[in-house]
Amino acid sequence: MITTAMLTGQSDAHLTPLSGNHRLQAEAVLAFLAMQAAAKTAGFNLQPASTFRDFSRQQTIWNEKFNGLRPVMDAMSQPLDITDFDDQQRCCAILRWSAMPGASRHHWGTDLDIYDPDLLPIGQKLQLEPWEYEENGYFYPLTRWLTANMNTYGFYRPFTDDKGGVAAEPWHLSYYPLAQQAEHMLTPELLLSVWKDKDIAGYAWLSSHLEQIFERYISNIDGVS
Repeated sequence: MITTAMLTGQSDAHLTPLSGNHRLQAEAVLAFLAMQAAAKTAGFNLQPASTFRDFSRQQTIWNEKFNGLRPVMDAMSQPLDITDFDDQQRCCAILRWSAMPGASRHHWGTDLDIYDPDLLPIGQKLQLEPWEYEENGYFYPLTRWLTANMNTYGFYRPFTDDKGGVAAEPWHLSYYPLAQQAEHMLTPELLLSVWKDKDIAGYAWLSSHLEQIFERYISNIDGVS
């Protein structure tokens, strides 16, 4: 059973190596390796771009975006000028693309971002933006293959469509047999307990609107098709 510390990225005891510095839960590793082998047979070099991310890393990303030290993107993946934004506007803009510390699915060891380095044009840096994975994007063949095959291995996309919360993330895969357990465990009350004595930018607004935030940005996901 995953503990609160594991669920919120404060422990990595639930993880096992996948490749390089990438880690997932053991069951998710085996499932991904099986899917990776099938993808190779189909002509794809399926690789993780991001797997586990701990609380501290997510906290840094969140705080730097809130404080204007890291770019915040709009719905079209263009940089936003948040200089005149109030706390609510800043938080909602960040939540389109980044989770709150302790609330990221990347804490769980069940979710990962993927790409195919062989499809990435020479000299092009991976952006993890929708256009790369959609029709006419260079990862689109991989997107189509995953759509047809990932469910066989227990994976699905929690952010397939823009439902008014988190933006569409066609690169984000989730290992459903384990992720569904974490989804049910994470609650506003648990997150507030984890934030105690932590430096969370925008805390006053976040803590007073957490129920609505969960409804719009955390529970508002696509199901397994």
